[in-house]
Amino acid sequence: MPTYQYACADCDHQFEAFQSFSEASLTTCPECKGEVRKIYSAVGVVFKGSGFYKTDSAKSSTAKTPTPTPAPAPKTE
Repeated sequence: MPTYQYACADCDHQFEAFQSFSEASLTTCPECKGEVRKIYSAVGVVFKGSGFYKTDSAKSSTAKTPTPTPAPAPKTE
């Protein structure tokens, strides 16, 4: 469940609320019953699993690259 941050416009009280996506935003401060506003901030994202890291698709430094096979020599008669 997402955590939202709110701040009161009247008393500057800041608090967090756990709300589902379908719930309406809070409108009143629990301290003074004044009007609150949502605070937007940067979100930390963690990608788990394969396929999210640069090293997942990078070639291994210990892997040998195949040596190309030379073309057959032309026949001379």
